[in-house]
Amino acid sequence: MKMSITASIAVLFLLSLPVAAAAGDFDSSKPLICSTIKVIECTPEGGCQEITPESVAVPRFLTVDLDKKIIKPTGKSEGDRKSVIKRLERLEGRLILQGSDEGIQDVRDSVGWSATLSEETGKFVVTASGDQVAFIVYGACTQLP
Repeated sequence: MKMSITASIAVLFLLSLPVAAAAGDFDSSKPLICSTIKVIECTPEGGCQEITPESVAVPRFLTVDLDKKIIKPTGKSEGDRKSVIKRLERLEGRLILQGSDEGIQDVRDSVGWSATLSEETGKFVVTASGDQVAFIVYGACTQLP
């Protein structure tokens, strides 16, 4: 099943960068770069299985702009796709991000998503759910200079 970029987030919120962010380093005025490490897809018929990010249109690298509340693929090859962060909260050293996406035009693939990003380690987990499908995306982020 095809999935929008934010279901990756979110996405965003997308991991495997060798540099972990230090506690309290996430300044909302500076963007984050995130990398997707692992994606798991779950369906009622097939259970859960690890899949490649590319198989569900999840970019390997994402830029997260906390100030503008936007998540988008890094680079120009992904076009102008983006996801809006509709809710952002800091809670016990974590950033909690939430949103929803319509997905790819003319494909019934809309999802609601939630991401939790550790301000101490930079690691994140995104969960996204749609019509009879759920995704779990693991990754890591670091602050851009």
